[in-house]
Amino acid sequence: MRLYLDNCMFNRPFDDQSNIRVLLETEAKLKIQEQIRSGIFDLVWSYILDYENEKNPYRERQNQIDHWRKYAQIDIQEEAEVILQANILYQLGLKKMDALHIACASIAKADYFLTTDKGILKKAVVVDMVSIKDPIDFIKEVFP
Repeated sequence: MRLYLDNCMFNRPFDDQSNIRVLLETEAKLKIQEQIRSGIFDLVWSYILDYENEKNPYRERQNQIDHWRKYAQIDIQEEAEVILQANILYQLGLKKMDALHIACASIAKADYFLTTDKGILKKAVVVDMVSIKDPIDFIKEVFP
């Protein structure tokens, strides 16, 4: 099963864990990462993940996130089809960067696009390119 984790997912463990939802999302994300490391899930990477991570002002976080690139089975680079799909998603009301992430997941034929971004999750109903889930819902669906 192919998974695309957006930048919010990779950064979730660095967020304030005093909020129960953040804590549960972090635990789910760590379980997902464990499954990626053991080869159960295939990780999809993209040039947009690199771009956003390079803008991370915290060098240690940036390095830890960049470390996940080596586990990626697929690495999507900028190409015309990505831009075309991203433009369609943008027209549906997604932010430009979010549209690019989802387009990369679609091009990679990811089974799931995982995010903790509430804006993306609210727009998930208009996206038919890939199944969009938060990490908790993904865990509940895949590990019933």
